[in-house]
Amino acid sequence: MKTVTVLGCTGSIGCSTVDLLHQAGEGVAVKALVGGRNVALLAEQARALRAEQAVIADEQALPELKALLAGTGTVVSAGRTAVIEAAGVPADWTMAAITGAAGLEPTLAAVRNGRTVALANKEALVCAGDVMLRAVKEARATLLPVDSEHNAIFQAMADRQTDQVEKIILTASGGPFRTATIGVMEAATPAQALKHPTWSMGAKISIDSATMFNKGLEVIEAARIFGLPEDRIDVLVHPQSVVHGMVQYTDGSLIAQLGSADMRIPIAHCLAWPKRMATTSPRLDLAAFGTLVFEAPDPVRFPALRLARQALREGGAASTILSAANEIAVEAFLGGRIGFLDIPRLVETVMNQLGAPAINDLQAVLHWDSEARGAAQGYIAKLAA
Repeated sequence: MKTVTVLGCTGSIGCSTVDLLHQAGEGVAVKALVGGRNVALLAEQARALRAEQAVIADEQALPELKALLAGTGTVVSAGRTAVIEAAGVPADWTMAAITGAAGLEPTLAAVRNGRTVALANKEALVCAGDVMLRAVKEARATLLPVDSEHNAIFQAMADRQTDQVEKIILTASGGPFRTATIGVMEAATPAQALKHPTWSMGAKISIDSATMFNKGLEVIEAARIFGLPEDRIDVLVHPQSVVHGMVQYTDGSLIAQLGSADMRIPIAHCLAWPKRMATTSPRLDLAAFGTLVFEAPDPVRFPALRLARQALREGGAASTILSAANEIAVEAFLGGRIGFLDIPRLVETVMNQLGAPAINDLQAVLHWDSEARGAAQGYIAKLAA
């Protein structure tokens, strides 16, 4: 019996994880489910999986959650402290899928258990990479990558040594504006930017895909996970989203992982690792695709990759600042306060303004995260004026 906790259970990754837990059947016992604001869905999941705990981040939703789970035996709580405490409850396997900087402390709490953490929170390694990896080492925890691209690299590497790897290649769909002109992108609306051509994702990740900031964050994350320098991590635009990642070896071999555009596949790989589990995910029909396309990303229309590589080279808090500024920029774009191409402009301005100060612990990470958010809000205010 494997004990499991799902952080961010009501989000896209969380719902896919819950679906797989249903497929796993009696082989798992759910210690805690942690959701954000969707009380009804959290209660439904907790009842179906007989979760020991159900935690909602929104404290105002606590009375409703209590009412929905009355008589079930599930312990109910709410608020930031409760989320972190639930993450710290010992479990064999934890899905860390709380998006943004809000997921840092819960993910760190899960890591300190010294068990297995399936990481779907990019910011954990982007914003607090050194802090998180140090905690993993000290707790002797196992960190498994959930992002389809990093999971693909993880599978393609298998037990091979990093010194045999020439480079790794992350693939990107190119998003809804892969072939759009600068003019079209300048005038893009949130509705247009949210229409991802192949993946079904939350709003933040969908916008990040449209700007290619998601791929920039993944370059930083890949450097942390696989211990590779920035110049050994490549990105290729691959609109079919069939090949999720590739590893180029020193002998010239190129090993790729392919699969349907279904996040349940990498999640299942992490859930069953080091074995595999059967899933109902669609099987890949290569004959139906016929042709697979690969192209280099356009650095002019998509400056996010350049900014991410700059942050990775500068080190310190540079990637923390990039991620925080991007979060604020995405919120502002979705709220109609800035334009689509203002997102990378804002991020670059904040990065140049704050530089790359040193960070040694989580408090420093949170400090520079806050500073970057403040600087980003200042930029937005200037645009409005």
